[in-house]
This record gives sequence, structure tokens and C-alpha cells, in this order.
Amino acid sequence: MLRRLYDWTMSLAATRHAEKALFGVSFVESSFFPIPPDVLLIPMVIAKPTHWIRLALICTVASVLGAFLGYAIGMFLYELIGKPILALYGAENSFNQIAEWYNTWGGWGVLFAAITPFPYKVLTIFSGATGLNFFVFTVVSIIGRAARFFFVAWLLGRYGEPIRVFIEKYLGLLFTLFMVLLLGGFYLVKFAF
Repeated sequence: MLRRLYDWTMSLAATRHAEKALFGVSFVESSFFPIPPDVLLIPMVIAKPTHWIRLALICTVASVLGAFLGYAIGMFLYELIGKPILALYGAENSFNQIAEWYNTWGGWGVLFAAITPFPYKVLTIFSGATGLNFFVFTVVSIIGRAARFFFVAWLLGRYGEPIRVFIEKYLGLLFTLFMVLLLGGFYLVKFAF
């Protein structure tokens, strides 16, 4: 099943709708969607390594725009939408505990979440709900998301074929590692906050 999903995703990279799908996934992942855009970015860059800059830029722009949606959810719809999304990730009780601290140091948290597998959407919503300075939020989101997506895309663009062979050879192990990192991020959100 994993091999079929991988092959399907690789074939999607060659379609005329691939960039739209990448934009859409990158946008919604920053505010509520649980699957990171790397799932599309990686095979798309492997399929078209010379397009790595364009693909990383699509991910970055869409992700930052999606982060604005997450911020707006937190700011205007926290009770109605934000709280249930945070509850889905096990972070609903953290709001009152760290809101004041977050407004002082939250930019570093957003930067951390923007670069790592930590669920970025939790901090975009939290940033809006606590009123984190929007300029700080924007700057660290751009830096973090660009650093993450451009680094991944550059590596794949530069070493695409050997990495593709490596991924295809160790697909099961890499998927397991990715899931451990992803679930570890959710676990951290649930129990650290």
C-alpha cells in the first residue's frame, strides 16, 4: 500500500495540477490540516529537480498565508473553531498556562514549529488567540517556513536521483521515521503544554 501511495504521489508530481495541490496542502497544513506539505514537496522535487526553487517558494508562500488563517482562527474564532482544533491536538489546556509567557517568547516557538515536524498549526492558532505581535509572527513564519522548505527542496534538487533511489530502497523505514517524528510532535504538544 505504501509503495502504491508513493508511486501515485510521484505521478501526481508530473500532472498539471501538482503545483495547485502543493499550494493547497501547504496552505491548509498551517492552520488545521494534519498532513505536512513535505508529502507532496519531496516527490515533486525528485520528479522535477530543476524546479526546486519554484516548488519551495510555492510551499513557503502558501504556508505563510495559511498561517495567517490560523492566526485569524485564534484571534477571532478561538472559542468556536480554535479551541476544538487545539483539543484535537491535545493542546486545549495549555492556553491559560502559557499565554503570558508566549506573548514574550512566542516568536521563538513559532520559528521552532515552522522549521521542525512540530505541529505548526497549533502555534499559528495559539499566536492569534494570545495576540502575539503580528509583525513578529509574520517574520518568524517566513524565515522558518522558507528555511525548512528551501533546505529540503535544495537537497532534493541537488542530490535528487541518489535520494530518490535511497527513498525507494528504504521507503518503509523512512515512512516509519517520518511518522515517529510527526507523532512525536503531536505528543510533545499534548504533554509539554
